[in-house]
Amino acid sequence: MSEELDIIIDSVEESMKKAIHFFEGELVKIRAGKASPDMLNGIMAEYYGAPTPISQIANINILDARTLSIQPWEKNMIAPIERAILMANIGVTPQNDGVQIRLFLPPLTEERRRELVKRAAAEGEQAKVTIRNNRRDGIEGIKKLQKDGLSEDTAKDAEKTIQEATDKHINLVDKLLAAKEKEMMTV
Repeated sequence: MSEELDIIIDSVEESMKKAIHFFEGELVKIRAGKASPDMLNGIMAEYYGAPTPISQIANINILDARTLSIQPWEKNMIAPIERAILMANIGVTPQNDGVQIRLFLPPLTEERRRELVKRAAAEGEQAKVTIRNNRRDGIEGIKKLQKDGLSEDTAKDAEKTIQEATDKHINLVDKLLAAKEKEMMTV
């Protein structure tokens, strides 16, 4: 019985860690004013009929704090990459010189910074919802074990462990969000 309980607790904590990892990935995609190749993560360009991440069909370099350079390995890929960046609506218009694509990141306005903070907060809320859903699933699993003969004290201890893990992960989301907000609001 305790082996099943350990499996439930470990599974809940692993799911919460995955939610945090996903949230960190989403925060990286939100531009904070500096050029970063991570801005292009998740943008897919059409490569011989298959959607392919830009990082797999081109070199992405930072030229300066506000400029990214994308140099496709094949010249015929410039147009599909440019189209994919425009479709992704990341707030930047690609400029193509026939050999490479440059992304000039304009300085963020106060209004745009606030929009980005709201977007980051929405991602944070989504991460918290996922963590809470994991807690709910874990507690339901414990209650099923309790019906199958798990003692009430052991069940309460396990629920307490899951609640502590939930609190720890939600606090981590808040800390990551505060750090990103500070980064975005710094001019």
